[in-house]
Amino acid sequence: MPETPGLGEQALSKAAEIGLSSQLDEVENLDVDIKTDPLKLVQGQVDSVKIDGEGMVMQKDLRVDSMQMQVNNVAINPLSAAFGKIELTKPTVGTARVVLTESDINRAFNSEFVISKIQSQKIHINGQLKTVKPQHIDFRLPGKEQVAINADILLVEDSETHKVAFTAVPHVSANGTSVVLENVTYGEEEISPELTQALVEQTSEILNLSNFDLEGMSLRVKQLQVEIGKLTLQAEAYVEQIPSNNN
Repeated sequence: MPETPGLGEQALSKAAEIGLSSQLDEVENLDVDIKTDPLKLVQGQVDSVKIDGEGMVMQKDLRVDSMQMQVNNVAINPLSAAFGKIELTKPTVGTARVVLTESDINRAFNSEFVISKIQSQKIHINGQLKTVKPQHIDFRLPGKEQVAINADILLVEDSETHKVAFTAVPHVSANGTSVVLENVTYGEEEISPELTQALVEQTSEILNLSNFDLEGMSLRVKQLQVEIGKLTLQAEAYVEQIPSNNN
């Protein structure tokens, strides 16, 4: 009998690992640890689910350096559990910690998705509508709770490349669903406030935690910590389902 709980926990943990991995473009390391015992499992109760991931590449080419999530007192369908599937019978709330590095965010900024999104916008510059095409975007976390952007932007109609630079302080929005940039300080060469604003909005969108949502799971930012080269988000995790290998 002592082996049974280990086997039950192990099988469910493995199913969740496979299910989560299937939602990621890449993952360096993923560990799911489900704690329960046979009696509770028969009653559809799980003590805790811990998810620990490294190098997770989500949608939009957004890479997460690390993500830890924990939910406690999870109610599941015991019949599904018998077949190695985790099916929550009611949603649960837990905690999550997400770490993004400077290189992770740079990767997202220079991805095809973001570049195409920015160049699909037409911006008014000196009263004229221009098509903008980012050549390169350099995102930095220089410390002092700031983010810094240096970008080379081609104005297609003029065949001219301009530099756009600004620093800003990221804050969590009141409802916790997004990150907003405040105290924006422009660089010396400011060709268009509209162009800078477009980059400010794109930066906020990349840092939006909905980018990290997996099927059946969503995150709401509670706290944001900006350090040199690293950005850490503390969040509330709302979990409706935990993906498993036979979802």
